[in-house]
Amino acid sequence: MTKADSKILVVDDELDVLNLVSGHLKNAGFNVIRAEDGASALRKARRSLPSLLVLDLMLPDMSGLEVCKALKADANTSQISIIMLTAKAEEADRIVGLELGADDYLTKPFSPRELVLRVKSVLRHEASQKEKPNSIKIGDIEADRLGFEVRVKGEVLKLTPTEYKLLLILMERRGKVVTRDVLLDEVWGYEQDLDTRTVDTYVARLREKITAGQVNIDTVRGFGYQIKEIADYVPELEVEN
Repeated sequence: MTKADSKILVVDDELDVLNLVSGHLKNAGFNVIRAEDGASALRKARRSLPSLLVLDLMLPDMSGLEVCKALKADANTSQISIIMLTAKAEEADRIVGLELGADDYLTKPFSPRELVLRVKSVLRHEASQKEKPNSIKIGDIEADRLGFEVRVKGEVLKLTPTEYKLLLILMERRGKVVTRDVLLDEVWGYEQDLDTRTVDTYVARLREKITAGQVNIDTVRGFGYQIKEIADYVPELEVEN
């Protein structure tokens, strides 16, 4: 997919920001669509199915969080990537947005050049994911990339988007120890405002949810985590960093 084939929907109620972001993305070769409020953003996203949204959280009538939640809950739009634009005081909303499935965020004021680089990075990551097998299985746990579902013995496991990403990355690297820094970067897409304790918290939640799957997420002290089937034996650690 070329840049021109990648439609980017820019959503912001501040006209100067909307013009700034749209102009830089157009100059970078992207096909840009614009919206000034949440409701119209949702309509345009459903109609045009862009590759990515640059989404301001503070919007009139319908907030960016509501737009994000609606898109991620719809099978037709759940694969659209989202980069959030937030004010510095909106830390709690940023965390909620990431929990809902947003891929990255930028805090206002931001560098337009950095935004373009973030857009390219998210789209590259999405393209690389599409080249991988549609499903992956370890023990009684099977992750379905197309359906964004994880099943344990055929039953759908209730995971948040962040838990799903974390489990998928560990499953893709079966037999390797994945460091906390790698998980933080690949799951959350950035290293600002969060530390490796965040990874520990989410791994603990995952362990509770996959107990019936005959799979362990082992802590490798001083390195990170490794997923393996209970029957697996790994004689030598291979660290992913």
